[in-house]
Amino acid sequence: MSTWPPQDLKLERASASDLNAQQYEDGSQFPAGYLCRDENAQLTPLLEAISGARDELLVEATQHGAVLFRGLPMPTANEFDQFIQALQLPNFPYAKSLSNAVRVNRTERVFSANEAPPDVQIFFHHEMAQTPLFPRWIMFYCEIAPEVGGATPICRSDILLKRLEADCPEFVAACREKGLKYTNVMPSENDAQSGMGRSWKSTLGVDSREAAEQRLQDLNYSWVWREDGCLEATTPPLPAVRETISGRPVFFNQLIAAFSGWKDSRNDPSKAIRHGDGNPLDPAAVARAIELANELSYDLEWQPGDAVLIDNTIAMHARKPFSGTRKVLASLACMETQSFELAEAR
Repeated sequence: MSTWPPQDLKLERASASDLNAQQYEDGSQFPAGYLCRDENAQLTPLLEAISGARDELLVEATQHGAVLFRGLPMPTANEFDQFIQALQLPNFPYAKSLSNAVRVNRTERVFSANEAPPDVQIFFHHEMAQTPLFPRWIMFYCEIAPEVGGATPICRSDILLKRLEADCPEFVAACREKGLKYTNVMPSENDAQSGMGRSWKSTLGVDSREAAEQRLQDLNYSWVWREDGCLEATTPPLPAVRETISGRPVFFNQLIAAFSGWKDSRNDPSKAIRHGDGNPLDPAAVARAIELANELSYDLEWQPGDAVLIDNTIAMHARKPFSGTRKVLASLACMETQSFELAEAR
């Protein structure tokens, strides 16, 4: 008989009504969750229990998309780091990613979720799906809950794909067959006023143009240097639909974020994303994808100490604007790679 969750530690499985969660056709609760109802709880025994149930929790995160932990005594990033270590997952340092967001490390494993100003909305995306390198797992943590707004919406991409394919079958077929290419203009120095302001030096892990060009060539990117020192880089074709390790097809990409939100003084969303063969996307179908994602979304309304484990191949996430102080931290685990071959080249 399973000893998880450990009742002697007053850690209980959260019901759908506890979290105002959604239910989908496969009977899964989104998100799944656990509540610690002991105001005097000690973190060490809870983390020992979580570590012992690690495999079960990872299966749950894949089945449901996300697992929320609420009420654990985790007041700072240091305790969150201990929580991450309890899950025994290989760290994916942000410095090794190709993400375009500016982030600040708090510990070896923990960094700010995004340094963009509070009024900037971050649209739905799978973390780093616009690059050849992406994390299988994401952990978020709330250190300080915002006064107003600031929820983290999450959406299951397997459910979204089913709905979108029923409404826009030709568009989904094109996404499957052609993949997507992303174009991003990176500044020479970090720009914290943009949700995508990470410099090309930081993004590529280099300190010279020559080294940048070598890294881009190794990644099979194309690029153009701008007169102001910015670097315009375009990915090779990447998947837009993929099958997860559990066998479920998902709408795994950054289509919504790129089409809706890749906008700053350097970037124009209309030029940010195309099919892998260079053809433009059907704007009506993209609009339908956005509508469905919003319809299917669940808002993580943060409470201090909350932590959530997300299977990045199943659930996409976003960020709503907020006012006041908001400190939501993140950690990545298990770097994976992806590539795509256009049908014409097969």
